[in-house]
This record gives sequence, C-alpha cells and structure tokens, in this order.
Amino acid sequence: MKQFTYTVTDPLGIHARPAGQLAKVAKSFADTVVTVAKDGAAVKASQLMKLMSLGVKAGDTITVTAEGANEDAAIAAVREFVENNL
Repeated sequence: MKQFTYTVTDPLGIHARPAGQLAKVAKSFADTVVTVAKDGAAVKASQLMKLMSLGVKAGDTITVTAEGANEDAAIAAVREFVENNL
C-alpha cells in the first residue's frame, strides 16, 4: 500500500471537472484500488459522485491511497494529477 497527503489549493476544491479527470486516472489502473480520504471518510477515486460527495474545498487535506498490483505507478500518476490540478 502506498499513500500520500495533499492540501488542496484550488479555490473551488474538488469540483466536477477535476473529479472526473481524477476518476479517469484512477480507473486506468484496473488492478489497483485508489482511495481518497478526508476527515475519516474514504471513497474510491474511480467513483465520480462519491468523490464529489467528500466536499473537498480549498485548504482541506486529503489522503490518497493506492493498493494493488500497480500501486507504485498508480500513486505516482495520481500524485502528479493532484499536484498539477488541485
């Protein structure tokens, strides 16, 4: 299992567009489960509506976890996306 934490800087937080893009990145690693957690609630990053239901706003800290066969590649791809888009 690999994980990292990130404090969201996007003024809009995780809204529809970046959530959809993040879900797409997570889905590209079919044999690895990527989760996003905030304040004790965790959801699969590949599930758009659940990801948006976390209500992540600017200044919130999220924890991203990847577990599975390609966890190294998945966590690297998600980290790059998050750091460049959120």
